[in-house]
Amino acid sequence: MTSARGQRIESEIQRVLAGLIAREVKDPRVGNVTVTRVSAAADMGSVRVYFRPFPGSTHPPAQVQAALTRAGGFLRGEVGRRLSLRHSPRLEFEFDDSEDKAARLEALIDRAVAGDRAAARAAGSGSESDAAGLPAGTAAGDPQSRSR
Repeated sequence: MTSARGQRIESEIQRVLAGLIAREVKDPRVGNVTVTRVSAAADMGSVRVYFRPFPGSTHPPAQVQAALTRAGGFLRGEVGRRLSLRHSPRLEFEFDDSEDKAARLEALIDRAVAGDRAAARAAGSGSESDAAGLPAGTAAGDPQSRSR
């Protein structure tokens, strides 16, 4: 949902769910959970809730997701009551692995940059050149550098 109203509703649902999960859900598998974001369908019929267990959680994300799904009916009713919604959206819980993906991507970038630096050092140890492989003093956009 991209409208300003939709974004306000998503942020309110996120705020209410974070409080409910922390204080009202009694399932020990849930533990401490961060609701990272909420994404509502255009018709507000369903809401995808992205969560992340606190570091050091004793239960794997799959078990936390199962516990949240089991408490979904209770959470749906409470969200509807607390936000005075005519129709409470169905809640779908999904583990937010974006931090893991970002860390993996960052490691790949760091490895590629380190490899480029090592290759530049090995190639440039005897001659003056910049990282682009051009002789010192020429620019990549310089027409003279193309004719050389």
